[in-house]
Amino acid sequence: MPKSPADPPCRVRLERRGPLLMDGPVEVELEDGTTVSSDRFRVALCTCRRSRRYPWCDTSHRERS
Repeated sequence: MPKSPADPPCRVRLERRGPLLMDGPVEVELEDGTTVSSDRFRVALCTCRRSRRYPWCDTSHRERS
């Protein structure tokens, strides 16, 4: 559903050496064109690609810091 100008902007927070945190719900389009979604109120997107649940972060980045 498109946002109206009155809706608050989507908040994204960058974490040093960590995931990209977004206010949810979100839909993510992957490189192959498939779409995955989460209806959680806060979503952690993997930026290191070590997650077994990619694109969702499972904190695998902590193992090889």
